[in-house]
Amino acid sequence: MKLFDTHCHINDAAFDADRSEVIARMHECGVENAVVIGDASLDGSDVISLINAHAFLYGAYGLHPHDAEKRTDATIKRIASVLGGEKMIALGEIGLDYHYDFSPRDKQKEVFREQLQLAYELGMPAVLHIREAHGDAYEIMNEFKARGCLPRGIMHCYGGSLESANEYIRMGYYISFSGSLTFKNTPVLTRVAQNIPLDRILIETDCPYMSPVPLRGKRNEPANVKYVCEKLADIRGMDAEEVSRITFENATNAFGL
Repeated sequence: MKLFDTHCHINDAAFDADRSEVIARMHECGVENAVVIGDASLDGSDVISLINAHAFLYGAYGLHPHDAEKRTDATIKRIASVLGGEKMIALGEIGLDYHYDFSPRDKQKEVFREQLQLAYELGMPAVLHIREAHGDAYEIMNEFKARGCLPRGIMHCYGGSLESANEYIRMGYYISFSGSLTFKNTPVLTRVAQNIPLDRILIETDCPYMSPVPLRGKRNEPANVKYVCEKLADIRGMDAEEVSRITFENATNAFGL
């Protein structure tokens, strides 16, 4: 299979002991490209060093909603600067997270709006993290769409309803499935995977999190994106190689590669 892991955190400390082996396994399992997500509460050097060292890796960088309260003028300037670098291809992950509420919701919305605007100005896709906040996300995104300045983008690690997915697709967004698609007793997510257009589907690991079946409880890594692809193929009644080809092509379109 030819696979594209559209969202991974191999820059995370969880990989410090064996990062080179993890990267080698990506090649062995057919992962031909991956996007490494940087945290804008840090300086971005972790992502930059990785993508500069490996031709098949690309980078994204943004302030996570968990850290919205840490936003300063210097943070926004740093995001714009880092995203001007070679092989940086998306702004994210950004959005709203009302599950943990690590930052006040008003601050999350303010910083989400600011980074959506920046993505639009930079001509980059936005990688969105929306958790238990779809209503406010629609409202903000529709504001941008009405003004003609909603950036293109990706709903990362999607966990919402089919109705929500169709709303995001209407706005031009892609829906990315992670290991959660392989979990038992996820009829809502299965329904989404069954019914949305194939040309709007992406796959990811979100590693080191969201390990798929049969690896629940273990550290996740990009090589495991194959399990998401195989589950998606099973749900759609398709050949896994065909699904890998389609999702790879979708990823190149989503990121403008």
